[in-house]
Amino acid sequence: MIAGGTALVRAPSSRLAEGIVTHIQRTSVDLDLARRQHDDYRTALAGAGWSVVDVAPADDCPDSVFVEDTLVVCGDLAVLTRPGATERRPEIAGARAAAEALLLDVVEIEAPGMLDGGDVLQVGDRVYVGVGGRTNQAGFEQLRDHLKTRGRTTTAVGLHGVLHLKSAVTALPDGTLVALPGLLDIQALPQLLPVEEEAGCHLVPLGDERVLIAASAPHTADLIHQLGFAPVVVDISEYEKLEGCVTCLSVLVPPVR
Repeated sequence: MIAGGTALVRAPSSRLAEGIVTHIQRTSVDLDLARRQHDDYRTALAGAGWSVVDVAPADDCPDSVFVEDTLVVCGDLAVLTRPGATERRPEIAGARAAAEALLLDVVEIEAPGMLDGGDVLQVGDRVYVGVGGRTNQAGFEQLRDHLKTRGRTTTAVGLHGVLHLKSAVTALPDGTLVALPGLLDIQALPQLLPVEEEAGCHLVPLGDERVLIAASAPHTADLIHQLGFAPVVVDISEYEKLEGCVTCLSVLVPPVR
């Protein structure tokens, strides 16, 4: 991951507390705290050298702050998703406008395909896609064909009781996959570095050895530091109540070389 690019974010909706929960029990969300945490998240991205750009608000869409699910960016290609939750599909219009403003080549997932960006993990020229939850086989195949034009090899990964692939596995800057192994089909993946904290497998490489991680994973942050990386810690407790994590609050668009 190259720092110095654009980080797309979207302000939390006033209806954030109505966001979808699937695998956890609903608890109350403090909207004012969520807004402050989002500001701190933006500050962390800017401090790591990213130019933070707002996607147009979608206040009628409670989950719209999870902007990652609407857009997959690979080099100069932007793939507009087709979320598995139908109520989230109006969020796509703002993602399209943001991608076009960055002069990216824009394509889209079409019916019957369904794809959430949170199911897409890019590690170098390899792309892993979670299938079985919000993303279906048709969505995987369409994404695979789009990314093939950018020289990527795409692999489907089965999920077990988890919202998105990146709810279970992400990668360190050196490509090491960090995971909770019980939540996904590990046979589809190379060797994993297992962690015990749920939020410990939610990482965002920010460039220059920096790794964004939630405050709810202090032991994993220590492990990352011991491995030679620099944890950038943010508190996103209100988003975790909605099955959110540090990955889904932004789309990082590195500068095209």
